[in-house]
Amino acid sequence: MDTTSTSYIKNMATDLLINATSYEVRIALIEHGNLVEFHVERPTEKGLVGNIYLGKVVRVLPGMQAAFVDIGLDRTGFLYVDDVHISPAAFEKRLNNCGEGTSCCENEPPDSLAVRTPGKSIEDLLVEGQEILVQICKEPIGTKGARLTCHITLPCRNLVFMPMTDHIGISRKMEDEELRQRLRKDIEELRPAGTGFIVRTVAEDASREDLEADMEFLLHLWSEIQDIAGRTGPMSLVYEDLDIILRVVRDMFTTEVDRLVVDDPKTYQRVVKFVQTFAPHMHERLHLYEQNAPIFDAYGVEMDISRALDKKIWLRCGGSIIIEGTEALTVIDVNTGRYVGKNDLEETIFKTNMEAVREIAYQLRLRNIGGIIIVDFIDMEEEAHREEVFRAISEAVLKDKSRVNILKVSEFGLVQMTRKRNREDLVRMMCEPCPYCGGDGLLKSNRTICYEIFRRISLGAKNILGPSVTIKVHPKVAGMMLKEEAVTIHHLEDELNKNLIIIPHKDIHMEKYEIIWASDSSAAAAKQLPGKVKAL
Repeated sequence: MDTTSTSYIKNMATDLLINATSYEVRIALIEHGNLVEFHVERPTEKGLVGNIYLGKVVRVLPGMQAAFVDIGLDRTGFLYVDDVHISPAAFEKRLNNCGEGTSCCENEPPDSLAVRTPGKSIEDLLVEGQEILVQICKEPIGTKGARLTCHITLPCRNLVFMPMTDHIGISRKMEDEELRQRLRKDIEELRPAGTGFIVRTVAEDASREDLEADMEFLLHLWSEIQDIAGRTGPMSLVYEDLDIILRVVRDMFTTEVDRLVVDDPKTYQRVVKFVQTFAPHMHERLHLYEQNAPIFDAYGVEMDISRALDKKIWLRCGGSIIIEGTEALTVIDVNTGRYVGKNDLEETIFKTNMEAVREIAYQLRLRNIGGIIIVDFIDMEEEAHREEVFRAISEAVLKDKSRVNILKVSEFGLVQMTRKRNREDLVRMMCEPCPYCGGDGLLKSNRTICYEIFRRISLGAKNILGPSVTIKVHPKVAGMMLKEEAVTIHHLEDELNKNLIIIPHKDIHMEKYEIIWASDSSAAAAKQLPGKVKAL
């Protein structure tokens, strides 16, 4: 394939970039020069979605209509009753919501445990100690274990195979009814009885022979999985999904992508081989990047990634949005910032909110923010403006592959929404909690630490006979003690009749300190020190 050039990079349309190294793989989807999706995988943190395990039921929870299943990972997986058994009507509804994802539970509302299909209960389906074949449909996130399903799905280039289901589904993105009927007819004639298939969007241009080849591959793969499951013991991996590189090529390298650019020759050859097998008509869109500048620098991706880790995002109008994540939800606050408008206050607020809508939809997709999301727009007096903001945000999320549910703008300017979360968001993936604050984002103030030390000394001095007390603290706390709190320290010394010696120590945590009581044997030496308060 042709290698990329400088002019090639500047005239981008939709590009899929793969930056591959031995320690990390990074993938970026660029649309018209803007980074819209970013994925990263490290060998030590490899994704688990799509993997199939022979698990063992360790606990059945009738009250939650769910079970915990040991699949050999650090935490047990969670299996909901509708992922064990589901009625045909409910499964049809789920497929309509699912589209063409690799797993049917991926696009359900997050943690929707209250919504269940009437029918069998979890205690009728599972017992503790039972061995069961399950697939991971949601990564372990935070303290939660993986979400599991018994409805196995195996994706290929054009088809998704559902060995446990007798159903044919067609991607909703295919709007040509004649094409849909033709594909349905082909699958009906080719598939074995009792099996299910979803036809993916990329199959629009696929021939009957392409569909048959995919089907043959998937049926053979399922036969191998069954053989391995029959030979292996419980709590073991039966099938491992493709790595992120081939998975992205399979799922994201569609006709909407103009170029797929890889910067590593070995990875490029793997991709070429995969594409020649499953999508030979896309072969001409593959390119090996051979320029001196790193590929992400050349495309301006590194700056976009850094920006995606910031809490505060500036809008072009001068306003801003602030994104704060918690364990339970994500809050996005919209502010006018430097934008003062031209005419009146209501118009200024409306324009800021409308620009924030586009940025919020972009950031949700880029950062892969999921779960419950609360957007605090600037209060709008006019009902028409609130309706327009709601319509705009509903349209802005249409390109998002994860399902998004949005409630209308409240009188307080709040929008409540949910976005399907099946893996860690970008910030949690690339950052770790502050070792000082533990991820809270707050530390005790220097003055609070000073007063805490004073209380500890006052409490302990009554039982200590030594003449002095040595305090080792962070330099900032020491500075406050010796300057702003100098009078307090003098009063404390007079009250306790002891010398306080303050030692700044740069290696001490700002919230930590060490109090050392002088013994009687050091009394003479302590008395020889000039003055009461000492800083060493």
